[in-house]
Amino acid sequence: MQAELSKRVATALSIAEKQVARTLELLEGGATIPFISRYRKEATGGLDEVQIENIRNAYDKLVETVKRKDTILSAIEAQGKLTDGLKQRIADCWDTTELEDIYLPYKPKRRTRAEIARQKGLEPLATLIALQRETGIRDIARRYVTGQVKDVDEALAGAADILAEQFNESERCRNSVRQHFRREAVITSKVVKGKEEEGAKYRDYFDFSEPLRRCSSHRLLALRRGEAEGILRVGISPDDEACVESLSRFTVKGKNESSKIVGQALSDSYKRLIKPSIETEFASASKQKADDEAIRVFAQNLHQLLLAPPLGQKRVMGIDPGFRTGCKVVCLDAQGNLLHNETIYPHPPRNEYAQAQRKLQKLVEQYDVQAIAIGNGTASRETESFVQSVRFDRPVQAFVVSEDGASIYSASKIAREEFPDYDVTVRGAVSIARRLMDPLAELVKIDPKSIGVGQYQHDVDQTKLKESLNRTVESCVNAVGVNLNTASRQLLTYVSGLGPQLAQNIVDYRRENGPFHTRRDLMGVHRMGAKAFEQCAGFLRIPGGTHPLDNTAVHPERYALVERMARDAGASVEELIRDKELRRAIHLDRYVTDDCGLPTLHDIMDELDKPGRDPRDTIKAFAFDPDVRTMDDLKEGMVLPGIVSNITNFGCFVDIGVHEKGLVHISQLADRYVADPNDVVSLHQQVTVKVLQVDKERKRIALTLKI
Repeated sequence: MQAELSKRVATALSIAEKQVARTLELLEGGATIPFISRYRKEATGGLDEVQIENIRNAYDKLVETVKRKDTILSAIEAQGKLTDGLKQRIADCWDTTELEDIYLPYKPKRRTRAEIARQKGLEPLATLIALQRETGIRDIARRYVTGQVKDVDEALAGAADILAEQFNESERCRNSVRQHFRREAVITSKVVKGKEEEGAKYRDYFDFSEPLRRCSSHRLLALRRGEAEGILRVGISPDDEACVESLSRFTVKGKNESSKIVGQALSDSYKRLIKPSIETEFASASKQKADDEAIRVFAQNLHQLLLAPPLGQKRVMGIDPGFRTGCKVVCLDAQGNLLHNETIYPHPPRNEYAQAQRKLQKLVEQYDVQAIAIGNGTASRETESFVQSVRFDRPVQAFVVSEDGASIYSASKIAREEFPDYDVTVRGAVSIARRLMDPLAELVKIDPKSIGVGQYQHDVDQTKLKESLNRTVESCVNAVGVNLNTASRQLLTYVSGLGPQLAQNIVDYRRENGPFHTRRDLMGVHRMGAKAFEQCAGFLRIPGGTHPLDNTAVHPERYALVERMARDAGASVEELIRDKELRRAIHLDRYVTDDCGLPTLHDIMDELDKPGRDPRDTIKAFAFDPDVRTMDDLKEGMVLPGIVSNITNFGCFVDIGVHEKGLVHISQLADRYVADPNDVVSLHQQVTVKVLQVDKERKRIALTLKI
């Protein structure tokens, strides 16, 4: 069975069967996706993380289908109705919809109208009517008038109910209706009477209609949210007359009395059974497709956000702006430890401008501050202007930092454990400062749904969303690498092969034994086995450690190989890392083995070129237009600097320094057709936009990149 599933996955994904089989073997052996893609390229043929994940997902789906087949076979066999032909048909079926259609006639039923009619002995009458040969069907129906059936009309109605259920269980009938849904189904929505004012934000959908196949994921999710909130009534329907006509062509065979009853039963079956069932099926499928698209966009945004350029290990001041409650100020050392906190009041109502200036000057001098991080919430623009007006005794760059999710972190158990003696305002300011130093290390402490990227995250499948976002975080953490001696428990949790318990054990080990000197010291961590070490070691770094390769992505299993290269070059490993000419002289072909080919060797040489270097870009300073602070300052035609704050499949949102974010619709991204906004913009990209329209009533700003 494993071989057959592997072959099916290979065919579905257009990947060589051998690559799929080896990948599945590694996954089942406990290897993680980051580990396989980074350190097992020879085994997989160089598959990347996305391809490996697709293999795993496709395989898991097939395994679920196999389990469903077994359940169906057991259920039919228990009824004594499992024939060899039926058994073979189920074995050959891999389409889940078709599989359920096969099972439908055998599925245990509640007490349906058809079942009641059968219990009254009306099934033979239904069979006669279905043949459509009898002309005096009412006379025949009189034979079925018994104690349970009071008259001919009841007998014929019961027989029609049986026929209606048979039509519903007919694969041909269901597939015919599916074809109509697929080609011409229209999704519609109407506002629930009396909900117009309450649901004003859904105004665009109060009388909405669009072919289902063209309905974008964000519109469909908005419709379903409006439906869930009781604002909208949403339906999916094809042309009912066309559907019934298509069904009649292969079910109604004549024009006699029996045929008329068959036609009536068919119309009833379509309206009462088939259409609602297929509508539910298409509603579920379209919702799943919309979910998948929204989750894909969310994960893509999160990936960009987590890999945003870090400032690095600098001494940073963090400011959480505010008016009435003041601005909370914290000073951190280069490792992100809190050194000092206090509150300044440069804004109304207290207006202690001069006093606040002197405090900042003193703190910058006292704690040797190199950069200032300012949260982008309330009073952000005013605080940014205030900071820029202060004359410091050294160059100090100020950065506006997204504070989405900072309040979630500051009230979390993680924050309470880190700062038990400080309130939420101090914790929030620390988070803002740390986000500037290393966005990845700080954002892993926050539920990704609270970080402020993506749309409709609360409306999509929450299990799928969580799995996708966790995989994204894991991918980013392992792509960057983690300092073994400074990483938090939360950051370590996402390292390949670790998880929450081993991450905590590493933190406990550091506290009890001091810093790690070599990667091999990890084997002294409680419950760290050989497999976990294999999976995590290459992603953990030890700057200044005993072995020079411990601060690289070279895996310990290849240390002996690098040491051999160094010996062959007449140098030490340290010299090999320092001397580019020595590395250029190495002939990699000499070091190829069965399990270590050129892909791995090239990776090793690339890593020796940049040991310990952060793969992320360098952070750039940015400033909003000083004359624009609120929507009232905006005028059509203005050209302004902005920062991309969110990307959706219909465009991107840009922060231009006012409270509301402006939308650049996908049609305004470039002077060409754009299929995916990510092809044009990236999260936190600095852009120049032009104001197209300002709708103050609905608080909407339309922007364009086509300047």
